[in-house]
Amino acid sequence: MRPAGGAVVLAATPIGNLGDASRRLVELLGEADVIAAEDTRRLQRLVRGLGVQPRGRVVSYHEHNEAAKTPELLDAVAAGGTVLLVTDAGMPAVSDPGYRLVEAAVAQGLTVTALPGPSAVLTALALSGLPTDRFCFEGFLPRKAGERASRLAELRAEARTMVFFEAPHRLAPMLRALAEAFGAERRIAVCRELTKTYEEVLRGTAGELSAWAEEGEVRGEIAVVVEGAPPAAPARPEDLVGAVQALVTGGARLKDAVAVVAGEAGASKRELYAAALAAKGNAK
Repeated sequence: MRPAGGAVVLAATPIGNLGDASRRLVELLGEADVIAAEDTRRLQRLVRGLGVQPRGRVVSYHEHNEAAKTPELLDAVAAGGTVLLVTDAGMPAVSDPGYRLVEAAVAQGLTVTALPGPSAVLTALALSGLPTDRFCFEGFLPRKAGERASRLAELRAEARTMVFFEAPHRLAPMLRALAEAFGAERRIAVCRELTKTYEEVLRGTAGELSAWAEEGEVRGEIAVVVEGAPPAAPARPEDLVGAVQALVTGGARLKDAVAVVAGEAGASKRELYAAALAAKGNAK
């Protein structure tokens, strides 16, 4: 059943298996006033596969025409229509068109809702065997090697599990860059063709899966799940004495300097104070 009054509906579509389509998706594909599709040809395959005959107008809505098409879709919502946004697979606005439309609709005070369903991000995360309590989605890494290395350097200390998308022909250099940036022993999972006939989830270290990807051609839609960085080893009090001495030289009392440095490093104030006194005594 479509929403009462005008609304933008972000509709999740199957990421591979048509059997994952919800009943609500089938209903709204048939009832929506406007269906905004990332690829109208894929939409036609979807509705044929689901046995649906859309009664509404179908418009193309993708990254190259979002700016031009968004006002037209908002006008339809403002007039009381239901605009159903679908992308090629999964949830719109997640590494797909949709954010611009949601942002503009919210700015105009129009209703925005979602028809939840399949998500490659959450499916890959759940199947990875890596921690799921805290995670982040990083989308596609930059194509150029230098920019990719810079992005990975920024993520080197990220403690949360990370989920990336990658194109098959760029998987090998991506995994090689991961191993170089995060270390060959960092655990990862390569999730390929999720929910499809040839679904495959490969789990191992960055070094192992980088070598696997170099061996031959990889095909299909791919999500890569990467273990977060391990907790940093606690600093030894002896290693922090120099920072304490610098604050003391700058005019701080020893007790205050110890409190500042210990607080920033997560170290024991008592042990650091003792180390600073010992260092002071050795300097005499």
